[in-house]
Amino acid sequence: MAELNEDQKKDLKETNRLFENNSTVEQERKMDSFQISLEQFTKLSGADYLLLDTRENSAYHHGHIPQAINCPLGEMEAYLAGYPAEKQVILYCAKGLLSATMAATLQAKGIEAYSLSGGYTGWLLENLQTRKDKEIHREVEQSIRKKFHRALFSKFAKAINEYELLQEGDKVAVCISGGKDSIVMAKLFQELQRHNKFPFETVFLIMDPGYSPENRAIVEKNCERLQIPYTLFESDIFDSVFQVEKSPCYLCARMRRGHLYSKAKELGCNKIALGHHYDDVIETILMGMLYGAQVQTMMPKLHSTNFPGMELIRPLYLIREDDIKHWRDYNNLYFIQCACRFTDTCNTCSPDGTTGSKRLEIKQLIAQMKEKNPFVESNIFRSMENVNIDTVIAYKEKGVRHHFLEDY
Repeated sequence: MAELNEDQKKDLKETNRLFENNSTVEQERKMDSFQISLEQFTKLSGADYLLLDTRENSAYHHGHIPQAINCPLGEMEAYLAGYPAEKQVILYCAKGLLSATMAATLQAKGIEAYSLSGGYTGWLLENLQTRKDKEIHREVEQSIRKKFHRALFSKFAKAINEYELLQEGDKVAVCISGGKDSIVMAKLFQELQRHNKFPFETVFLIMDPGYSPENRAIVEKNCERLQIPYTLFESDIFDSVFQVEKSPCYLCARMRRGHLYSKAKELGCNKIALGHHYDDVIETILMGMLYGAQVQTMMPKLHSTNFPGMELIRPLYLIREDDIKHWRDYNNLYFIQCACRFTDTCNTCSPDGTTGSKRLEIKQLIAQMKEKNPFVESNIFRSMENVNIDTVIAYKEKGVRHHFLEDY
């Protein structure tokens, strides 16, 4: 992605100073002149404005306002060069913070630009609150049975059978983060229970690790619309990891899993189900090799080391992320991305258009390789099923390291 040049960085810096050097009341007054409310936006004709999503590419593809064009901040002025002056430019980012600053910069250059108040999060919450599609859950369930049966349900069932993820009498905590993956997993479990080949129980478990009120409302509203009867509990994980500089995401994931195990066990569950899919698996394999100097994969199931009798399962193991996105878009569903405090602000629309996500780097690398080799994804996945110990210099088994010279 393009980075801001020195002049653009100076413009943004000067605009930020415009707000910082005034009182709160004055800041709000100036901010209003660069913003457009959701109510005003919905009254506009699409022919009268250009809608630009300033977040980084992965956030845009996770979900965006219809008709919006992805244009990170670093590419903004080049994109707008020669744009018709009679049309308004409307920008939005995650919360409407950096997009308001850019709107002020563009206005200073003579472009009629406004930032959508509340950003994508504000629009999403309003969209969920005002939609009248009371029977949406039936349409979603029908799409799983018909249009997406082969891509979603069949692969869900295949993973459960192939890796023996469920047994009769299991009680599974289906963990819902509020994103597309965990929501489709919940609906697939509901569909599986309707077939009732053997009895098992589910608890749809939501942990609030410190969501903003807006994101928590979005998660709950989506579950209610899709008729997922959830159990919600709170923790303070975001507060605990927010000031951690090194590997906060890794620490957060570990802490979240521990809280989920603990609550699930308290509710009488013997398993927790997480929404990791096929793409997560192959990305994890490459991340381990390129950044961790190790060969390992994300297992379809594993026993908990800290919670005896508990097991983690990944029933989306064989499902492709593109198929989940297709299901989401087909049903006009919108979910939160990652609701942590690093991405809940405007970090997903950073001024230089960059991201610190190693997983995103790997995702982009795989996409590039796929252009030359369409089988690269399946080859990465199957490589973990075709490990030849005779050609490995060293390996670990149950925590013990072995070297090929031991048996040479």
